[in-house]
Amino acid sequence: MRVLTTALALIPLALPALAQDVDRGERLYFQHCAVCHGEIAEGGGPMAEVLTVPPSDLTQIAARRDGAFPVIEIARLIDGRDPILTHGGEMPIFGFVFGEFNVVLRERGGGTLLTSREVVDLVGWLETVQVE
Repeated sequence: MRVLTTALALIPLALPALAQDVDRGERLYFQHCAVCHGEIAEGGGPMAEVLTVPPSDLTQIAARRDGAFPVIEIARLIDGRDPILTHGGEMPIFGFVFGEFNVVLRERGGGTLLTSREVVDLVGWLETVQVE
């Protein structure tokens, strides 16, 4: 039974990663993120002035990392697996909102992460708004 359970748990890792839907990612951003991070993802959303720590400029993620966009790191922050210290914890409930981890996200360097379709799409859109 344990072998069967382990085998079933590994099936998603063998599946090909689905392409990102950046249009859907943009819609998700405006529904869930723009209130803090702003309409152009630079940190100036309507809630920014009442937050203790200002939201980060999401267009500079790659610039802050020598031009590399860390797909898996950003996905782990959004889905709540890695706490964001300036938030005082996890991203506000989005791990719960974006729920089911059933999609494999692949990084250019070969790393993989099992996450949700919504997180994959949102990360895909965030990668498109990076500026130097």
